[in-house]
Amino acid sequence: MAIVFPFSAIVGQDEMKLALLIAAVDPKVGGVLAFGDRGAGKSTAVRALAALLPKMKVVVGCRYNCDPEHPERFCEDCKEKQAAGKLKTVQAPVPVVDLPLGATEDRVVGALDLERALARGEKAFEPGLLARAHRGFLYIDEANLLEDHLVDLLLDVAASGENVVEREGLSVRHPARFVLVGTGNPEEGELRPQLLDRFGMSVEVKTPDDLPSRMEVVRRRDAFENDPAGFVASWTKEEAKLRKKITTARERLPEVTVSNAALERAATLCMTLGTDGLRGELTLMRAARALAAIEHAKTVTDDHLKRIAPSALRHRLRRNPLDDAGSTVRVDRAIAEVFG
Repeated sequence: MAIVFPFSAIVGQDEMKLALLIAAVDPKVGGVLAFGDRGAGKSTAVRALAALLPKMKVVVGCRYNCDPEHPERFCEDCKEKQAAGKLKTVQAPVPVVDLPLGATEDRVVGALDLERALARGEKAFEPGLLARAHRGFLYIDEANLLEDHLVDLLLDVAASGENVVEREGLSVRHPARFVLVGTGNPEEGELRPQLLDRFGMSVEVKTPDDLPSRMEVVRRRDAFENDPAGFVASWTKEEAKLRKKITTARERLPEVTVSNAALERAATLCMTLGTDGLRGELTLMRAARALAAIEHAKTVTDDHLKRIAPSALRHRLRRNPLDDAGSTVRVDRAIAEVFG
């Protein structure tokens, strides 16, 4: 297994790191889109988060990482094991699955297992990338360059949490709930609005513009490449603290309350910005609640809402031909107007 740069060793990029931690604490937030400069650490952060996450409990031998604590979401194989009393569990790493830009539809959704079909004459399903990503992360590098037919597939599955395959006489239905994480460079094109709306948070990633930060980035990267194992070992304690923080926040999340006043603030902010639909309010509320859980707060405050609002709302704004200010500036102005 390849050695991954430690998450806690990443210099700066606080907005991106916080958004990824929030998505790890509460997958219902809906994923993270990181757009910005090349070579600013977007892919590094995503892969580092995967190595950081606590292991999860899965059914032994399940091709879809079924959760033994939620039998109502079992695949057909796990239902049969449960009925026969043969259900066993094991701890497994959280999957982070790369979706290549040139992937075929069969590779993404799954297809007929040709080896079994030719050798035994059996019709069997070979799960695809969506099955592997269930309960984990589906990572798309250069998400703005993803082909339209794959975007349509992702939209269907993201909306239902289920992958349905009907082909070659096969009819298969399996759970596919994952956190969507995308990265890209805005100079190479924009994301389709339908897919953009499916990302819970959008963060801007910029190259550090202060000398000490740039020097520290280069110093740490060089140390990692010269001695990966030694560098990772030197950050073991920090990684353990962060892993514990995620675990504790997940346990604390159901206890965090959102008052009517906080919900009113969130809705007022979205109305001021003119966001379409209600997904903005939902994401803002969930992200603020996850942030409160990370910081050991019992209730969501205005401070939580203000800090997470740019990430939750900047990609949901309509274009205004009379206002050439960037989306982040517009969100900041609305925050000042609503919160004072």
